[in-house]
Amino acid sequence: AGPGSYTVGTMSERFDCHYCRDPLQGKKYVQKEGRHCCVKCFEKFCANTCIECKKPIGADSKELHFKNRYWHDNCFRCFKCYTSLVNEPFMLRENNKVWCSNCTATEDAPRCKGCFKHIIAGDQNVEYKKMVWHKDCFTCSQCKQVIGSGSFFPKGDDFYCVSCHEHKFAKTCAKCKNPITSGGLTYQEQPWHSECFICSNCKKQLGGKRFTAVEDQFYCVECYKECVAKKCAGCKNPITGFGRGTSVVNYEDESWHDYCFKCTKCARGLANKRFVCHNGKIYCAECPKRL
Repeated sequence: AGPGSYTVGTMSERFDCHYCRDPLQGKKYVQKEGRHCCVKCFEKFCANTCIECKKPIGADSKELHFKNRYWHDNCFRCFKCYTSLVNEPFMLRENNKVWCSNCTATEDAPRCKGCFKHIIAGDQNVEYKKMVWHKDCFTCSQCKQVIGSGSFFPKGDDFYCVSCHEHKFAKTCAKCKNPITSGGLTYQEQPWHSECFICSNCKKQLGGKRFTAVEDQFYCVECYKECVAKKCAGCKNPITGFGRGTSVVNYEDESWHDYCFKCTKCARGLANKRFVCHNGKIYCAECPKRL
């Protein structure tokens, strides 16, 4: 941009300065809005003021203007990096300061939460919940190794890599003592890997299935019946505690389902009743009298 609103030349005719009335013939002059004036009076009364240095822009200076703001050409520089912006793209920012496009892009870029420097176009970065880091600044709070784009676990304002999170926060399996990173189950307030909570006999996983615990060992229903459960002295089937007949009658090293404990002669149920043992057989109180 140039002055546009006035012309500069050397007076060849007889004219006096509009302000100081000195003769202008043979002297350099400025014509503005139909008035002729000497260079000195132009700077005093007519010249625009540079928005940067606050000094008048004289007739001998190159002037640039933008939206009714004026600069000397050598004052038209980037506020941030001081690069000349003559014939260069620029932006007018707060306080009427001009910025080059590079500095504008950098200033408007987000800041890394790690190093607090700007993240500019082309930088690899990590974003999480409206926060952003340079990729190499996103590190584990425990081991300080770069997490980058890998998996991590947030804890408050801290972030942990998978390994550190396992050692610091993950529950430990009651059997193998290794961290439980996902899934798992709880039995009697103790955590277990699903693959560790298994039948002691057939090794099938017991999660979500019926099982029986015997002296810190776990058995599925089938293995408990086959290997552990006592056999009913009446029906000879295992006494499991599952389904019908959860109550058990014990007498002299033998056990019965409660519904199998009955009189040998009259078949009356004897659970919770008086009974007589005669020649290794169980009778109600009345039947031995009839033998």
